[in-house]
Amino acid sequence: MHGSTHFALLGLFGLMACGGPSGDAPLDGALGADADMRDQESDQGRSDAADMRLAPLEGGELRPGGETTVDVAGEGAFVQRASNLALTRRNAFAAGLELFRLRWVPAPGRADVDGLGPVFNAERCIDCHGANGRGSRDTILVRIGSASGEPDPVYGHQIQPFGTNGVSGEGSPQFDEELRTVAGSSLFYPLYRIEALAFGPLSSDARLSPRVAQQLVGLGLLETIDEASLRQRHDPDDDDGDGITGRLAELDGAIGRFGWKAAQPTVEAQTASAFLGDMGLTSPLFPNENCTSPQVACSLAPDGGAPEVSATRLAQTASYLRLLGVPARRNGDAADVRRGKAVFMDIGCERCHRATYETGVADEPELSAQRIWPYTDLLLHDMGEGLADGLAEGDASGSEWRTPPLWSLALVREVNGTLRLLHDGRAENWDEAIRWHDGEGSEAREAYTALSEEESDALHAFLESL
Repeated sequence: MHGSTHFALLGLFGLMACGGPSGDAPLDGALGADADMRDQESDQGRSDAADMRLAPLEGGELRPGGETTVDVAGEGAFVQRASNLALTRRNAFAAGLELFRLRWVPAPGRADVDGLGPVFNAERCIDCHGANGRGSRDTILVRIGSASGEPDPVYGHQIQPFGTNGVSGEGSPQFDEELRTVAGSSLFYPLYRIEALAFGPLSSDARLSPRVAQQLVGLGLLETIDEASLRQRHDPDDDDGDGITGRLAELDGAIGRFGWKAAQPTVEAQTASAFLGDMGLTSPLFPNENCTSPQVACSLAPDGGAPEVSATRLAQTASYLRLLGVPARRNGDAADVRRGKAVFMDIGCERCHRATYETGVADEPELSAQRIWPYTDLLLHDMGEGLADGLAEGDASGSEWRTPPLWSLALVREVNGTLRLLHDGRAENWDEAIRWHDGEGSEAREAYTALSEEESDALHAFLESL
């Protein structure tokens, strides 16, 4: 089923839900009875809500980034510098901002901006992270490789749709959708393919892993959580018997924290990986162009120097990303939100989406010794076949994903105009995202589907407040 069919079906479903024209007008008495029943149901709903437990509001909870927290919502919520950023350090933040917005060009060109490609996905960081927010299906990238994580011998680790200097782009990602029954609901499942492959078919065992860009706030704070705090929930053998086997991503002496599969250990490494993978820009951490040996024209194309992103520029960009402020909670003290927080804890969401940490000592002094509320454990969890991409990456298997932070997620709707959840953006709302949880998330999902309407509404109100 193609995406265009998707919208036609939605219209049909909407008509069916509302009811078509009837041959007989309802009787006034029937209308009155319906109204009385609705009043009774409304009264019962208010009573049920009043009986629900209110979770306590903890000190600092409404300032999830600690002293870095900013009081800006709306379209500009994710582009604010940390509130406690010292005046003497704001020029460095501004320099990183300019690099994040910089449009790169192919070499040879102006020396300070050339080096784009030879194959690439985007010309600027903000092309995928609009307003530092979340990507959409229009900007989705597709990772490729074998089940064991080996790159495709011709196309490498990622499909690059565009090329420079006469170099061919590798192919064009496309997707269809089909309806699947998931946790009692009919949900759309995306089916990705690559069209117009420039160098022949993908390898026979290739897996496709579509990824939307994540919102960028709070990265520096997550980097500063000490490893011992994260290891408190590292439980690969489920020794505590709770059905959760989350584990740290072990990466050659470091632990993974960033990316959908925790494949990068630091903000700087994640930034350098994106420079290379998405824009074809080399750096001291990734000094080789992303050209495979069969792509001869790519290998022979001019470059923008070695490296194309200097160590200083890489550090400035990473520093900018670390020092973005985390938006304050909205309506976090409201009764329905506190009821929703209780539901969140009671059904087991907090077992993976850990609420709070203390940060350690950071190179960026503004990030040190902060009480933060990101709602993640940064661990890898097996989320079952429904969410599996079949592609190993870093220390993650084909069905494992890092727990994404929930802070500021609801603001993506205001920043980017839509809220597409999960790694490939398949979920249009909280309900769909939760129903897709499987594997280690199945117990919490089943508890969620058993909630009353009032409990479910309260949980959604809590998530909207984060």
